[in-house]
Amino acid sequence: MMRAKKLTNRSLAMLVAVVLSIVLSACHGSQGMAAFEVPEQWDTSKTYQITFWAKNDTNKTQTKIYEKAIADFEKLYPNVKVKMRLYTDYGKIYNDVITNISTNTTPNVCITYPDHIATYMTGTNTVVPLDTLFADERYGLGGSELAFDGPTQDEIIPEFLSECVLADQHYAIPYMRSTEICYVNKTYVEKLGFTLPDVLTWDFIWEVSEAALAKNADGTFVVNGQKVLIPFIDKSTDNMMIQMLKQRGAGYSTDDGQIEIFNDDTREILQTIGEHSKSDAFSTFKISGYPANFLNAGQCIFAIDSSAGATWMGTDAPLVDIAPDKLVQFETAVRMVPQYDPADPKMISQGPSICIFNKQDPQEVLASWLFAQYLLTNDVQNAYAQTEGYAPVTSKAQESAEYQDYLARAGEDTSEHYAVKIDATRVLLDNAENTFVTPVFNGSASLRDASGQLIEDVAKSVRRKQTINDAYLDDLFDDVLSLYHLDQMGGVGAAGGKELGPLPRASKILIGALIVAWIGIAAVAIRDELERRKS
Repeated sequence: MMRAKKLTNRSLAMLVAVVLSIVLSACHGSQGMAAFEVPEQWDTSKTYQITFWAKNDTNKTQTKIYEKAIADFEKLYPNVKVKMRLYTDYGKIYNDVITNISTNTTPNVCITYPDHIATYMTGTNTVVPLDTLFADERYGLGGSELAFDGPTQDEIIPEFLSECVLADQHYAIPYMRSTEICYVNKTYVEKLGFTLPDVLTWDFIWEVSEAALAKNADGTFVVNGQKVLIPFIDKSTDNMMIQMLKQRGAGYSTDDGQIEIFNDDTREILQTIGEHSKSDAFSTFKISGYPANFLNAGQCIFAIDSSAGATWMGTDAPLVDIAPDKLVQFETAVRMVPQYDPADPKMISQGPSICIFNKQDPQEVLASWLFAQYLLTNDVQNAYAQTEGYAPVTSKAQESAEYQDYLARAGEDTSEHYAVKIDATRVLLDNAENTFVTPVFNGSASLRDASGQLIEDVAKSVRRKQTINDAYLDDLFDDVLSLYHLDQMGGVGAAGGKELGPLPRASKILIGALIVAWIGIAAVAIRDELERRKS
């Protein structure tokens, strides 16, 4: 009897241990890979095939730059073969990475965004932290054993590198950087009787936009003589909201993921946007269409888009996307986004970064790191930056004679040296210290989407004759909070109170398993006590 009891107790203890081990494994992800450690020596005796996922639309020049970079790298490292996979947008890269994490079939090197990397990191040791690799004397940034002339850590623009910090470590390196730019039909601004300032303000934008709505007796607009005019169109409403909040010193989120966007400043911003949407002075890309097409047709005065979109902007744009007979001749001016305080400008830094995924073989990871670094060399950085309004991410590339010559030749032609493209790049180069990045955490991508959704919903609602008042905004805040699951990230609700979301699934499993285990232990103790009393 006693022996049977001991076996039962032992079996129960083993069962509890097994359950807890399974639960703890679930809490720490399904990857199960050891943390990456830099190999003592690069192994040239084996061949490594690495996959590289990157984004490209229809720009064949960029594709050729990638192909040349791969070919040049493989000459330097003949035992590494790089297989490239191109995507049409970063969202598709993100979805495929998430799908492949569970099967350990992620790419080796991926061009993506830090907001996305924060989600990739929910798997244990999925993404390789890079600080140790940065500092490695042999294979790190500017390392002695590199087969190419790569930048040191000090030569990466610090404002750009800071965006790659997640959980107090670098999990990426910047690849290219851009910012939001306001492309202006200067001809129409002056025709309306205004002088275009060096630094735009929100008051100026709204004033000119409203003035532009004056019409002739036949219903055409005075300024352009056409029946269509949307004075101000913003391509990215998430960036619009984020920048407006930053300029006002208002809350967006904290570094640890506390949601702060549902505040009084946001309400005031949305009220203003509602007023100008109601008058048809303002619209968005999602509602009306691509700002460049309206700008180039003389149907828009202020078009906000990325500096990387500069090659679509202006009468002589090399990638103009409307019929030639629809083009209107005008002088295109390039300005930073509108500001609340011109003396203290703030503009968002954005652009793709490069992350590396962990693999069972550290040598394969090292091969990935070597290729990622190669993408920061002057040849790659300068070539890619010249295709659109991007800025190289290293001072080494920016200060090179080749890049300085490229900048100096602005306006020499309407293709490689298209003046609007180079002017947009200069806005970023001249204001790097005025750029900022948003906090990155698991869920920050959802918060970014939510910030744009607020503007989109207000702009649509006024077109449906809805009134943008406090009651409307209360409902909007609650709807967006729920739609993007911000209430599950410890967000702040419309009423301003902290709304703690539910515990993560792994935590629920762990707590449930502990409860079951203690109930089992208690049951055994009660049974033993009853048997003792019977004996």
